[in-house]
Amino acid sequence: MLLKGRLKPLVGLDIGSSAIKIVQLRETRAGYALERLGVRPIDPELIVDGSVMDAGPIVEAIRGLAGECKLKTKDVALAVSGHSVIVKRVKLSPMSEDELEEMIKWEAAQYIPFDINEVNLDFAILDGQHGEEAQGEMNVALVAVKKDKLASYTSLVTDAGLRPVVVDVDAFALENMYGVNYDDSTNEVVALVNIGASVINMNILVGGTFGFTRDISIGGNRYTETIQKELNVSYAAAEAAKRGQQNREADVTAVDSIVATVNNEVAMEISRSLDYFRTTTMHDQVHKLVLSGGGAKVKGLTEALTERCQVPLELANPFKQIEIDQKSVSADVLRESGIQAAVGVGLAIRRVGDR
Repeated sequence: MLLKGRLKPLVGLDIGSSAIKIVQLRETRAGYALERLGVRPIDPELIVDGSVMDAGPIVEAIRGLAGECKLKTKDVALAVSGHSVIVKRVKLSPMSEDELEEMIKWEAAQYIPFDINEVNLDFAILDGQHGEEAQGEMNVALVAVKKDKLASYTSLVTDAGLRPVVVDVDAFALENMYGVNYDDSTNEVVALVNIGASVINMNILVGGTFGFTRDISIGGNRYTETIQKELNVSYAAAEAAKRGQQNREADVTAVDSIVATVNNEVAMEISRSLDYFRTTTMHDQVHKLVLSGGGAKVKGLTEALTERCQVPLELANPFKQIEIDQKSVSADVLRESGIQAAVGVGLAIRRVGDR
């Protein structure tokens, strides 16, 4: 959303705090086909709370994964999220898009809790109406990203030999993924929830359009850290236990109890966000919750969410309506990592200059 370049297909590069994901799509007459999908784990200490702590190993991971995937282009769309990213849905007086482009800095100053000179700004007119068409007001999504965070992430990409030409927000990438794979033409309220290693991205769509977004500072790492602390085991043993792999260091019954406790914590945070959305909008019902991300696979989480939120839930399939190139994409990678690719798919759909 925040960088501009040439109009051409892009590689979706999702730089997470536990893994790097690459998605490359090809446009077809029917929609899209998946050409490349790759996932490479990284040390959890390399990116902490969205901040890059050690760039070198991350650059090597991106470069290695790009080579492994044999990418056909170096042009990349990536995404950011967390405390350094602010997204606001605001109502403004009718004006043309050109006028808004000129005034965005002054309009944003009253909504952004950062020094306006320290952020990159962008906007999107949500209902497609502006000027006289807006009939009294227009809905606008304002996005602000701290310049230092943007620079640190784009540097990772350029140092890896790729070109960052589009920067989006994780929550909006989820919206793109959903729009391609699911029917978003209804008036339903759908909560897209992506559970990553260190953050949960939430985007609530109203009739297929962004209505509310929030990043929650909890994710899959909370399970591992709690198991490690409570059972006094190594990080590797705790991570294996979280994934349901039996090992001598972690008692299965104790692990199940810890996972259930963290499941309830995660479910409570998501439920609070849904409640906040209901109380601050005219929408008192959320019709569906669509879950993605590596954390979505944690044992018992879907049951905890369904019980706490009282909303029908389904696991996302980021490739539901996307043709799979069986020669280029391993079935094992797709089966193991498909649900982690939601943000990457949404990024791979992006084109320079779109909104």
